Amino acid sequence: MRDQVLTWLEDNVPTTRMQHILRVEQMSVELARHYHLNLEQAAQAGLMHDLAKYFKPERLLLMAREGGIDIDPICAATPHLLHADVSAIVAKEYFGVQEDAVLEAIALHTLGNPRMSDISCVVFLADSLEPGRGHTPELENLRKIARVDLHKAVWLTSEYCVKHLLNTSRLIHPRMILTRNWAVQRFSQKPQLTQ
Repeated sequence: MRDQVLTWLEDNVPTTRMQHILRVEQMSVELARHYHLNLEQAAQAGLMHDLAKYFKPERLLLMAREGGIDIDPICAATPHLLHADVSAIVAKEYFGVQEDAVLEAIALHTLGNPRMSDISCVVFLADSLEPGRGHTPELENLRKIARVDLHKAVWLTSEYCVKHLLNTSRLIHPRMILTRNWAVQRFSQKPQLTQ
């Protein structure tokens, strides 16, 4: 199936996005291996997370409506946010993906969601932290944290994304805040090692 997806992507996304997708696939697998998760699910979700990235806003809205996805006012104003949910629809309808873990990880890679699975956390982190995103001290620190604690990394990566949106005067979807709060609570409930 990977070759089929790669061929489809080559026809539907620019080369720079293709490179990003391959780096997300690779980082998803690396994090999944580190946390003893299903490597095949991580690879599939990483490879297919941006299938709908370059769909026009009208197509995203139409496919979301037809797929029964809730289109709240922020998604209506910023249809690009629907590309994650629509990518999951494409993965299921065009490529026959049936595994809920893979479809969820694709659908949640942009905004996350409270109670998301560890595979979803991995793809969420890989999308934001893959090496092509840059090498600032903050990103390098987030990459280190991603290999220490998934939930702390989701918490701090969500905050990093929110800060970026604030600095660029863009809309912030409430689900990103809910994801951040959930990850903070998950991390704070874990027993902390004392030094």
